[in-house]
Amino acid sequence: MTLIKSISGIRGTIGGHAGEGLNPLDIVKFTSAYATLIRRTSSIKSNKIVVGRDARISGEMVKNVVCGTLMGMGFDVVNIGLASTPTTELAVTMEGACGGIILTASHNPKQWNALKLLNEHGEFLNAAEGNEVLRIAEAEAFEYADIDHLGTYREDSTYNQKHIESVLALKLVDVEAIRKADFHVAIDCVNSVGGIILPQLLERLGVKYVEKLYCEPTGDFQHNPEPLEKNLGDIMALMKKGGADVAFVVDPDVDRLAMICEDGTMYGEEYTLVTVADYVLKHTPGNTVSNLSSTRALRDVTRRYGQQYNASAVGEVNVVTKMKETHAVIGGEGNGGVIYPESHYGRDALVGIALFLSHLAHEGKKVSELRASYPNYFMAKNRIDLAPDTDIDAVLAKVKELYKGEEINDIDGVKIDFPDKWVHLRKSNTEPIIRVYSEAPTMKEADELGKEIMNIVYSL
Repeated sequence: MTLIKSISGIRGTIGGHAGEGLNPLDIVKFTSAYATLIRRTSSIKSNKIVVGRDARISGEMVKNVVCGTLMGMGFDVVNIGLASTPTTELAVTMEGACGGIILTASHNPKQWNALKLLNEHGEFLNAAEGNEVLRIAEAEAFEYADIDHLGTYREDSTYNQKHIESVLALKLVDVEAIRKADFHVAIDCVNSVGGIILPQLLERLGVKYVEKLYCEPTGDFQHNPEPLEKNLGDIMALMKKGGADVAFVVDPDVDRLAMICEDGTMYGEEYTLVTVADYVLKHTPGNTVSNLSSTRALRDVTRRYGQQYNASAVGEVNVVTKMKETHAVIGGEGNGGVIYPESHYGRDALVGIALFLSHLAHEGKKVSELRASYPNYFMAKNRIDLAPDTDIDAVLAKVKELYKGEEINDIDGVKIDFPDKWVHLRKSNTEPIIRVYSEAPTMKEADELGKEIMNIVYSL
């Protein structure tokens, strides 16, 4: 059993004793703490909190506990049912709510669930707010409403359609061009809420031919739900048979988008954002942002348009903060997360799909040809296991000193930028390891760079 408490939410496995997983008593405690924070900090006086969930098997149980707890805290609950993370984020602002909770463990396997906590803007809590929720929960410093001030409950199943309408209304989404292109599309929605909303979106975009894989929202995931190549053999095999122009793959809460080319090869999740950014920058001059561990290709494409690229610390809330600071027109993360402020400040696979298909229709290329038009980099991901008592900050400081002649960014660990490659070391928040990401023009060079840095660390 596992329970992980962090500033970005509460995540755990279902079952076992209280305090050992995401179980009813733990759900009540953290929901109560979140409600206490929202009561204290929200400037919205609506008293509403939106709750949406992915299709996990435990979702119904978690939803009932969360909704009942919020009512007990005196909040009026708007349950939007089976909904993606970006749908729930949009619902908060559309509803005029003072917060929202998304019940999803994102790409984790089916035994996991989580509470993702939103503010009144439909955005994730920042670090200070997240820490305050943890403090309130630990101290059990919450108070429930009396009989005359209990909250209300209602269900609203219209938000999937409202989300789709908001995507169709974006200026850069060219429905007519997509319709004329007559695309054949395949989708793998890993038995979650993508299986509900993606077919509806594609139909509204004018895509007549959609081949569906694992679109029944049972929560019994038919493969590991993280949209990485090693987990996507079935949809890749389907694409190799021919007949489809592109495949879209999402994780259980539909905030990450991976794509597969017409020949069955992976497009590369790092290039989802790069491609969408290319299309946006072609029509909207402006800055871009991704986190330090994302591909350099976004920087290259941004500079191609004479615009400025900025890197943020890892974590969606950090990307959003940097995007607002720099007035970025597009941003996101290399895990297939597209954040388009014209829509909202959250990773959104629906926005990614609509913008990608618009771009593809305008370019008139095969998907593999489009991918080949971008700078080609390869990324290696390694880890350094350390003793529990190792001073990781001191280790990172020594690495920084050794490479002080190179371009260094230390806002999140240490990133060393060489002329044609980079390496990023950052410590894990949950275990005594340093994550080592490296990128270069070939996979061999990327892996060698990562290993070189790892050997230096081991020798310190």
